[in-house]
Amino acid sequence: MDLVIKNLNKQYSNGVHAMNDVSLTINKGMFGLLGPNGAGKSSLMRTLATLQNADSGSVMLGNIDVLNDQESVRKILGYLPQEFGVYPRTSAVDLLEHLAILKGFSNGSERKEMVDQLLNKVNLYEHRKKAVSSYSGGMRQRFGIAQCLIGNPKLVIVDEPTAGLDPGERNRFYNILSEIGENIIVILSTHIVQDVRELCNQMAIMNNGKVLFCGNTDDALLQIKGKVWERKLDKNQLQDFQSNYKIISSKLVGGKPLIHAFSESELGNGFTKAEENLEDVFFAKLNELV
Repeated sequence: MDLVIKNLNKQYSNGVHAMNDVSLTINKGMFGLLGPNGAGKSSLMRTLATLQNADSGSVMLGNIDVLNDQESVRKILGYLPQEFGVYPRTSAVDLLEHLAILKGFSNGSERKEMVDQLLNKVNLYEHRKKAVSSYSGGMRQRFGIAQCLIGNPKLVIVDEPTAGLDPGERNRFYNILSEIGENIIVILSTHIVQDVRELCNQMAIMNNGKVLFCGNTDDALLQIKGKVWERKLDKNQLQDFQSNYKIISSKLVGGKPLIHAFSESELGNGFTKAEENLEDVFFAKLNELV
């Protein structure tokens, strides 16, 4: 089952063009949707999750018309939004039971078995009787994934899932998502390049409502292979270099700026060839260098 998005458009009443002729084909597995805040990622995710309508375009999930048959989509959809509200002071096991009932699981023993399996899958079984409101940020995100997986969805959408997580929780979350993505479509929407690098073979980069790149991560790296150069500077040199070179990115290393620049030929002037990475692709696309 593939997800095929064609010529999707959405403009809000304030004039913001959140989706501008967006077209993507997404196959089974982990798909990374990368872009800065305000790129249009959340608008696309909300449209796929049937929470808002597009102005024009089409979305097909297998043979389901996502924009016009929203009930069918919701039966096979799991969605973890960026902000998923305040949880009541209810235990994880009771809350999942309640959500499973709302999804139509009326058989008590089957429902209990499914809830236990989900809590085990996200490593929360030992904490099942604690109130979800008392969970740490990472535990809440894992509970959110369990919530997504009620009813064996065919499409799971997670929006900015690792923002604010410590490295340990982020790795636990990666492992869970990776396992889920072996059998279904999982769309990971994020502004964190590491999320996509760790988890996804297929990816797209969005900015200002447009798709700047869609393909696999190896193809993305090929676009800048051998064309990334780096140099350490003093802080007072930075502005001059930004004026004279195609700067991909600048970050502080040991208190000094380390710049990556784009050039098809050797730069000289103290630059050495850098090993290109997905972050270079991301910023080169945003800065329209490739």
